[in-house]
Amino acid sequence: MFYVGVTSDLINRAEEHKSKKYPHSFTAKYNCNKLVYFEFFTRIEEAISREKQLKNWERSWKEALINKVNPFWKDLSMDPFFID
Repeated sequence: MFYVGVTSDLINRAEEHKSKKYPHSFTAKYNCNKLVYFEFFTRIEEAISREKQLKNWERSWKEALINKVNPFWKDLSMDPFFID
C-alpha cells in the first residue's frame, strides 16, 4: 500500500506515522510507516499539485519512481542524513 501526502514537517510526520499517533488514520490502518520517497517544494501549491498527480498514477509508475532513487526501498527516515 502506498500513502501520498503533503506536510511542512517531514521528520515529524514520519514519526507520527511510525508511532501510529492517529490510530484510525489510513497510515495506521494499513501500517504505512516506511518513508521510501519524498520531494521538496518551495511553494505549497506546487506540493499539492504534485500530490494530486501522484495519487492518480498507476502503482507501477509509483514503483518505478521509487526504484529510480531508492532501489532497495530503504526507510529514508532512518538515514542519519535525513535527520540533519
